[in-house]
Amino acid sequence: MSTAPGGRADGSATVVSVKGVNKHYGPLHVLKDINLAVGKGEVVVVLGPSGSGKSTMCRTINRLETIDEGEIRVDGELLPQEGKALAKLRAEVGMVFQSFNLFANKSILENVTLGPLKVRGMKKPEAEKLALELLAKVGVANQKDKMPAQLSGGQQQRVAIARALAMRPKVMLFDEPTSALDPEMINEVLDTMISLAREGMTMIVVTHEMGFARKAADRIIFMADGQIVEESTPEEFFTNPQTDRAKDFLSKLITH
Repeated sequence: MSTAPGGRADGSATVVSVKGVNKHYGPLHVLKDINLAVGKGEVVVVLGPSGSGKSTMCRTINRLETIDEGEIRVDGELLPQEGKALAKLRAEVGMVFQSFNLFANKSILENVTLGPLKVRGMKKPEAEKLALELLAKVGVANQKDKMPAQLSGGQQQRVAIARALAMRPKVMLFDEPTSALDPEMINEVLDTMISLAREGMTMIVVTHEMGFARKAADRIIFMADGQIVEESTPEEFFTNPQTDRAKDFLSKLITH
């Protein structure tokens, strides 16, 4: 895809730019020359078999994983190596993991207000107002005084999404956000993510949830063996995959 300077081919501003990224774990080459540009308001879903490098790529975007070569930019800013500059940039990148990572000794409201208070320097009334709005948005406002252990997995994951949104990030990264959930809880989290996508949040989502990929993605990135091997719209990917790896991946999904 040819991209205009500072933007994507479709003219939207680039929020995340990954260029020539390589990463090794010892002799294992886990990311091989990754190039990706994600435009403002775009929802990119990353699919691929286990071990394809999807989660590693996602985690390099806020430097939870370091890279060996290449560059990553968020809203035009080069990803810093460490220190305050990295902490500042990480505040622009919301991250939701498989595990909910909520503070067990803090209430739901305290979990969501912590970032705005500590990192953004918000006053407590303002932080609490924002937190309550976001908890309402993800459908768990009535749980605000409970501790995380008192909530279901699906509720905890929705709190984790509210906590990430409370930092007012420029992009949200989701790394297999439903893989630790019981089947009946998956939809409540995916519904929350779909409504975020419809509101124009820039999102990069690593998932095995094909229904979500079809419904919410603007673009599918298919990875295998540490490389991006296919990139297309959901309609094109699911009905007419171009590579043997993608065809093989989809055939296994359909037959099991």
